[in-house]
Amino acid sequence: MAPDHRAYPGRWARRAGGFPVTSRGQEVPRSARGPARVLVPCRLGSAGAILPLVSPSLQRWVALRTYLSEDFLGGPKALKLSWVINFQKGGTLPFVLALMWATDTWTATAWTYLAMHGSYGLIWLLKDRVMPDPRWETPITFGGAFMAFALVLGPYWIAPVLLVVDDTQQPAWLLAAAAMAYAVGVVVMMASDAQKHFTLKVRRGLITTGFFARVRHPNYLGEMVLYAAFAVVAGHWIPWLVLAWVWLGLFLPNMLGKEDSMSRYPEWAAYRARTGMLLPRLRPARDAATVSGAASAGSVAAGATVPEDSMR
Repeated sequence: MAPDHRAYPGRWARRAGGFPVTSRGQEVPRSARGPARVLVPCRLGSAGAILPLVSPSLQRWVALRTYLSEDFLGGPKALKLSWVINFQKGGTLPFVLALMWATDTWTATAWTYLAMHGSYGLIWLLKDRVMPDPRWETPITFGGAFMAFALVLGPYWIAPVLLVVDDTQQPAWLLAAAAMAYAVGVVVMMASDAQKHFTLKVRRGLITTGFFARVRHPNYLGEMVLYAAFAVVAGHWIPWLVLAWVWLGLFLPNMLGKEDSMSRYPEWAAYRARTGMLLPRLRPARDAATVSGAASAGSVAAGATVPEDSMR
C-alpha cells in the first residue's frame, strides 16, 4: 500500500517527522533517524534544496496511508504485510465456497465467481512464491494489519457476499465475457510483473519493451481488468464503489509516484510521449521534443528503480 522508502534514495524528505534525507538527498542512517516516518515525494533543487513533487493534499494522503498500513496504534511490529495479503488471497477460495454452502447457492454464476476469484488467490500465492516482492516484507503493527485488511483487502470480499445473498444469476453470455476479461487481466498482470521482476534482476533502469512498450503500467491495468470482471459477475454497484476507492486512493498515487521516479531517466520524456498510463497511446504526443528537453534539464540524481506499490 505505502511507498517503500528503501526504493527512493534521495527522493523522500522529512515532512512532519517523515523519512529523513541529507542536504544532498542521501539517506540518513537508520540509527540516526527519529521514530516517526512519513514519506512524501520530493526532488532536489538548486543548492540541495528539497522541493515537493506532489500537491500537499496528496502528500498528506500518502503520509496517512503509510501510518494506517504500517504503524496504526503503535506497538511492536511483529507481523509482515505479506502475511496479511496472503491470508486474504489464499482465503478467498474457502471463503466463497463457505458462503455458497451456508446459503445453499450452487448456481452457475456462483461457481463462475468462485472459479475466477478463487483461482486468482491461488495464482497470487504462486506468484509470491516464485517472484517474492520485498515490499511486502515490511514489518507492521497489529493495528496496521487490521487496517490493511479492513480498508483494502477485506472489502474485496463484499462482492461474493452480495452475490450469494441476492442469489444473483447472470446470463451465460455475460459470464463468458467476464471470464475472458479475467483471463486477459491475469495474463497481463502476471506477465508484466514477471518481466519487471526478472529484467531488474539483470539490469536497473527504465523498461520500455514487451508489455511496457505501449503502456507504462500494464500490471495495474491487468489487475484493474480482472477485478472489474469480478464486479461484473457480482452484478451490484457496491463492488464498483470498492474498486473506485482502491483505484483512486491506492493505484493512482502509486502510479504518479512511480512516474516521478522514472522521470529521472534521460529517455523518460520520449517514452512517456509514445505510451499511455493505462491504455496504449494511439499517436505520440506532438510536444515530445519540448518535453524531452525540459525533462533533461530538470532530471534528478539516479537511484534504484521504483517498484510498484499496491495491495492486490
